[in-house]
Amino acid sequence: MVLEKARGNFMQKKPFQMNRRTMLKAAGISLALPWMESFAGPRAAAPPKRFCSIYFPYGVSLPNQDGEYGQWHWFPKGEGKNFTFNKSLDPLEPMRDQVTVLGGLSHPKVRRIGGHDSGDTFLTGEEMSLATTGLKNSISLDQFMARSQRLGASTRFTSLVLSSDGGVGMPTRANTLSYSRTGQPIPSLNRPAFVFERLFGLKGDSIDAQRTGFTRTGSHLDLLLDEAKGLHRKLGKADQGKLDQYLTAVREIEQDVERSAQWLNVPRPKVNAEGLNLDADNETPGKLIHAMLDLIALAFQTDSTRFVTYQLASMHGAISIANKFPLLLGFPKEAHGLAHGAGKGAGAENRGKWDRYQTECLAYLMKRLSEMKEGDGTVLDNTCLFYGSSNSKTHNNNNYPLILAGGKNLGYKHGQYLKFDKDVPLANLFVTMQKSLGAKADSFADSTGEMKEVLA
Repeated sequence: MVLEKARGNFMQKKPFQMNRRTMLKAAGISLALPWMESFAGPRAAAPPKRFCSIYFPYGVSLPNQDGEYGQWHWFPKGEGKNFTFNKSLDPLEPMRDQVTVLGGLSHPKVRRIGGHDSGDTFLTGEEMSLATTGLKNSISLDQFMARSQRLGASTRFTSLVLSSDGGVGMPTRANTLSYSRTGQPIPSLNRPAFVFERLFGLKGDSIDAQRTGFTRTGSHLDLLLDEAKGLHRKLGKADQGKLDQYLTAVREIEQDVERSAQWLNVPRPKVNAEGLNLDADNETPGKLIHAMLDLIALAFQTDSTRFVTYQLASMHGAISIANKFPLLLGFPKEAHGLAHGAGKGAGAENRGKWDRYQTECLAYLMKRLSEMKEGDGTVLDNTCLFYGSSNSKTHNNNNYPLILAGGKNLGYKHGQYLKFDKDVPLANLFVTMQKSLGAKADSFADSTGEMKEVLA
């Protein structure tokens, strides 16, 4: 009956029109639809614009390209349109027309800090040294777009922050890529089952129970803010500044609570969990990483969020769980050991093979997104993927290995390897990315302009 009624509607002279939250309803079941052309009506609006950043630590294999292990050099041979992937990146060959490899870029301020201290700054560009900032960070690109520019205001979740280790870690060894407007680390999620439940529904919690919880939390936050106002007047200027930062974070939590309460009556998307390795954990890294990538794809397909960060591993070395992923997958050393051994004989090949594995993960996500039809294209066409590391070699914060992928409908030009002078700040690319996603701001961090070279 539902399908017959829908066919009848489409045959009417007046075009059938739906909004983004239209549901199929039958026998008491509500099913959220993916994005469809009919949502937009006669004047078709563009599909959602999305951003995802994926980070890996410790740089890449960079042996002499003309030497014995040159085929494991991460950066391609050639330049511009005339380039050839080496073994580390050739999993991207089937999609080379959706990829731009970037060389020479870095955050100028970050060159002054330790090589293993740079992971926190990948999306911020902040110096983060004790001498200059007291290890204080600044807002990350994803949060600047999603929150400050309000580009994440139309979805249930403003952003999705993921990592393999979870939580926040510690300054300069963070387990997250995302930072609030006051530079506070945003905790990352690392359990696929929890991420799935967060995106697509909590088991056993009724809407009334959730609403009661939100109301209680909101009341507690109101009391906390009222009490803080009285305390503020009694503090010195330095402590007032610290309290202001804290209160800003509390207000953001309060806004998130209010936002969640407003979405309670909007049914969550119903998705088929079959084939998802939701029970994967850090002992099965291959399954874990692929499960997280599957969840990113589903979050985008269902328009649950438009901003995602995923840290494959942190700079936390020996005590990081994700640092052991290569060993668990059959490589001879952990990630940190592979990086330090990359300059010694066959170590370049061992590290290069790990680089290739990580590239295969990027290719997997690109393929998933390219298979999801949306409007006249695919979800990949409407998604800006930014992949890379904050080291070239371990301890070296220059010449980041970076890939810009997808986003054909966002105005990007791909199928090229671009080499930049070291004086060009990475933040110039950030300005171009944020503007392609709809941000009005003309600067970010230490940017000096846009990066026109990546645009069609």
